[in-house]
Amino acid sequence: MRIYRAKDYQDMSRKAANIISAQVIMKPNCVLGLATGSTPIGVYQQLIEWYRKGDLDFSEVKSVNLDEYKGLPKDHEQSYYHFMYTNFFKDINIDMANTNIPNGMEPDSQKECERYNHVIESVGGIDLQLLGLGHNGHIGFNEPGEVFEKMTHCVDLTESTIEANKRFFDSIDDVPRQAYTMGIKTIMQAKKILLVVSGEDKAEILKKSLYGNVTSNVPASILQMHNDVTVVADEAALSLIK
Repeated sequence: MRIYRAKDYQDMSRKAANIISAQVIMKPNCVLGLATGSTPIGVYQQLIEWYRKGDLDFSEVKSVNLDEYKGLPKDHEQSYYHFMYTNFFKDINIDMANTNIPNGMEPDSQKECERYNHVIESVGGIDLQLLGLGHNGHIGFNEPGEVFEKMTHCVDLTESTIEANKRFFDSIDDVPRQAYTMGIKTIMQAKKILLVVSGEDKAEILKKSLYGNVTSNVPASILQMHNDVTVVADEAALSLIK
């Protein structure tokens, strides 16, 4: 595991974007596992800037996203499809046919999870998976207490996750209660993993994830068992780690 200390959020975003851009340059037809949430936005903005300068070409890249709310259509402003299109895809030259996100409108959970597992398998697996870190240690929507052997599955969101996401909706009643997510097993099969973390409020859970016991109560702790993990975090997030 490699840990890079960034000065602040902007520096973290630039360092993480460097790692992703290197992957794209080395393997133009690579498969990127992408994440949503506030932390990766700066990474996407930096990649867009370099694309506009002519330094990056996404025309052959394929992508698979970590998760999607169950019950939200693509055009809902809080769907992760909408997030990815608005914050990244519309500003680069990626072929939208090569982008993959779980279908939140599929009511049959087993059918959708099997389909998405097949999608990941059909593109040859993930070359680099970008991850954020939840306050309770979740990665994707893999909540504490879930087994590490799961692949894509439908999860019931915890109250803490619903609470964290309510700021994006008109009211807490509008926050979806379920989501489709890649499982820990799927994430761990990625060839490389890039974890980005920002803010003092993530310091304690980051320390537990990187140096605590490997336990399903802290889902991100399983990353200690992967052979190619890079962590890029700002000084605030790393404040409890010497």
